[in-house]
Order: sequence, then C-alpha cells, then structure tokens
Amino acid sequence: MKVVVGTNEEISKLIAEEFIKQVQKKPNSVLGLATGTSPIEVYANMIKANKEGRVSFKDVATFNLDEYIGLEGTHDQSYRYFMNKYLFDGLDIDKARTHVLKGVGDYLAYANQYDALIASFGGIDLQILGIGSDGHIAFNEPGTPFDSLTHVAELTEQTIKDNSRLFNDISEVPTKAVTMGLKSIMNARKIVLIATGKNKAQAIYNLLKGPMTEEVPCSILQKHPDCTIYVDEDAYSLVK
Repeated sequence: MKVVVGTNEEISKLIAEEFIKQVQKKPNSVLGLATGTSPIEVYANMIKANKEGRVSFKDVATFNLDEYIGLEGTHDQSYRYFMNKYLFDGLDIDKARTHVLKGVGDYLAYANQYDALIASFGGIDLQILGIGSDGHIAFNEPGTPFDSLTHVAELTEQTIKDNSRLFNDISEVPTKAVTMGLKSIMNARKIVLIATGKNKAQAIYNLLKGPMTEEVPCSILQKHPDCTIYVDEDAYSLVK
C-alpha cells in the first residue's frame, strides 16, 4: 500500500490525474465512484480536463458505491443527485452508462444483481474511496464481513451523526443504505482512497498501522495489490 501526503488541492489533482490517465489509456474504462465532500475537488479537476479536451468520457461506464434507502434520485441528498451535480453534468458522459444503486422501488432486486452487472462490464478498473471516522468504506460499517457483496446496511449512530451535517436535521438522515460490499470493492483492479481532516486521523492510523479486522472495515485494503492512500497532514497526523 502506497501513501501520498499533500494538501487537499494537491492530492485532489493527483487523484484526478489517475482517472484521466486511466481513461486516456482505456477509453471504455469502468470507473468506481464515491460521494461525500472528499471527492468533490477530484471531480472538478476531471471536469476541467474534459472541458480542455484532454480526455473524453463518452465511452466510460461508472458504478457508484452506495445510495440511501428512501431517497429518490431527484432528492438533493441522494447520491444520484450528487453525482449528476458534481460530475456527470459536467462531462461528455452517457448517463445511461452511469450506474448508481437505487434507494426506492426495486432497490433490493437491483442491489442483488449489481455485482453481476459490474462483472458484465469487465469489472472496475479504478475505484475511488472515502473513509468514515470509524473506518467504514462505502457504507460497510464495523463488523461487515470481508466477503460481503452488495447489500443493505444499517447505518451506525456515528455514521448518521457524521452525515447529518448535510441535512437540515439529524432526524432526516436515512438509517439504511444499499452499498457495495467489501469483496465488491476489493474486486477493483486499482483503488485510490482520499482522506482529509483530523477527524479521519484515527481511521487512517488503523488502516495503515492496525491489524486487519472486520471491526475496522478499511483494514481489508491492506491486502489489495494496487491501493494508494492520499491524505493531508491532519489525516496523517497519528501515523507520523
């Protein structure tokens, strides 16, 4: 596992370049995408490169990690809405080839076929991850089995509290989500993870220095053959 330390601006540009180079090398790449505040600047850099004509995403397929149960894709806190706003609307991408788990309707049936759908596209070439303060990746909370595939997750009190900053009130935060599992994530050929801020320091320490345990979901990344952790000084502070 490789670690890169820099400012949020620096590491966001570096991760964006990873995606740009991947698509330049393989125009029909399959990209694994994440939501949350961490990748927003990464996506802004990808849009900039697309607008400048450096890279085209017209043949790319994407798969997102997760979605809240109970939110329509038009809800301003749904992850489909987030992806359209912060990435897809700014790219020359075919939205029919962008896949986000469903939070309403036949969400369970769609979740059950998600891993097979990813495999039908040839698997994910490059996956971006954020990380929760308790070490969760996607919505794989502490205790999630390492061999898990896409499933319904009950969100912990900590995750609900962490995510409440994006809602008007904590009571509005959904308590369940559909998420790619830890095995689903590990199937990606290459993984990049971004973490910034002091509140991520313990999770990054546990990821880099702690034992591999299901109580720290991100620790499974220790055995991925091609994983790079991008952090700022605050997130890296306990490791230093």
